[in-house]
Amino acid sequence: MGFRSTLIAFWTAGKGTTVGLTGAAESRDPLELFEEWFDAAKRSGLILPEAMTLATATASGEPSARMVLLKGYGLDGFVFYTNYESRKSKELEANPRAALLFHWPVLQRQIRIEGPVERTTTEESRVYFETRGRGSKIGAWASDQSALLSSRQEMEQRFQDLKDKFSGSDILLPEFWGGYRLIPESIEFWQGRLNRLHDRLLFERHGDSWTRSRLQP
Repeated sequence: MGFRSTLIAFWTAGKGTTVGLTGAAESRDPLELFEEWFDAAKRSGLILPEAMTLATATASGEPSARMVLLKGYGLDGFVFYTNYESRKSKELEANPRAALLFHWPVLQRQIRIEGPVERTTTEESRVYFETRGRGSKIGAWASDQSALLSSRQEMEQRFQDLKDKFSGSDILLPEFWGGYRLIPESIEFWQGRLNRLHDRLLFERHGDSWTRSRLQP
């Protein structure tokens, strides 16, 4: 963080203790409220405010979690990208439901999102892939994500071999790489408050409408 961002981070650190989720928040559209909180996180000086925990489970219910980056959101859902042969992808294919967690400690805020998951279209994945840096594109080709690796040198050699192979040419979207979209069925906003009397506001989706509930901290 730069000096200005650090000052912003310190300035926003205590906001959650005094400014909570008022009654007016209950009438908000949850996706609009998400956008407002996400924009505040980006302004706060946090590094990678788009980082989120993705929790998946096997068909038999064995859970796992990891950090991924949010690459798009809207009425149709929250999008991230990965290797379709990775552990997370195999679990999502076998059990296409997941949970996301955003944690912005400077703002004393969390957002939990749960729902079914589907693949993005190939065209959506291609459009996003084109925005990645050349090194990141080569990295996507080089990594058999979650597969065993004999050494770091093996990975670096694979990267170099592909860098040489693609020299002077466009790097196209791999068939084994693309996006997933989590379609929110529930979104919970958590705001830290004094004395651990935190605000929790839960939105649950029913067709095109949302119900709203306050939960005890």
